[in-house]
Amino acid sequence: MREIQIGGLVSFTTIDYPGKLAAVLFLVGCPLRCAYCSNPHLITPAPGEYDPELVFDWLKSRIGRLEAVVFSGGEALMHGDALIEYMRRVRELGFNIGLHTNGFYPNVLRRAESVIDWVGLDYKATRARYHELVGNDVAYDLMSGSLDFLVESGMDFEVRITCDPRYITKSDLMEIITDLHNRGVKTVAIQKYIPHHEDGQTPTTAADRDQFFNDDELRNKITRLIPSVIWRNS
Repeated sequence: MREIQIGGLVSFTTIDYPGKLAAVLFLVGCPLRCAYCSNPHLITPAPGEYDPELVFDWLKSRIGRLEAVVFSGGEALMHGDALIEYMRRVRELGFNIGLHTNGFYPNVLRRAESVIDWVGLDYKATRARYHELVGNDVAYDLMSGSLDFLVESGMDFEVRITCDPRYITKSDLMEIITDLHNRGVKTVAIQKYIPHHEDGQTPTTAADRDQFFNDDELRNKITRLIPSVIWRNS
């Protein structure tokens, strides 16, 4: 079995796994080309910068200091069974396992269910605008399949919506929230879009990015539909 390819590591975080001190491993490769990608250096599959066995040894030294390890990317599930086996080994050290995913690989997610404790799933836009944002014709349906699985499985998860005003309007956000409400999703994180680099597109203003968080009527509508709403505006 091939090894996973790790292209980045955060040694300590309090925000990437709810309620737990965690490390984050960023895996190389992603099937999407999101306009606002914050990790473009991880998109193209290539040898990782961190030897998986050396990282595993380092995680052993964090036993009793950290509580969880989050696998992010890129898209971690792109590594298939190699990822699942690595997660299993890390979990056997006593860590909770978190996953950040765009939902492109629902079948891999199903196979990984027994070794994952929490999932953050990206719901990037309405169906009508998904291709415009991610550059892929099938990404919405695959994400939707992953979301259906998470709801059916009873796993602990949140759905994350990044409000890039170039791709999501307030009306779009309510369309997404209504879909999540109808599916029975309990926890949603609404995230402010923060430009990380020049992407060659029309720039956004601070007012554009803040509009989703400053509208009390919109916030009230959302909180009436979703039991737990996390507002990440920084």
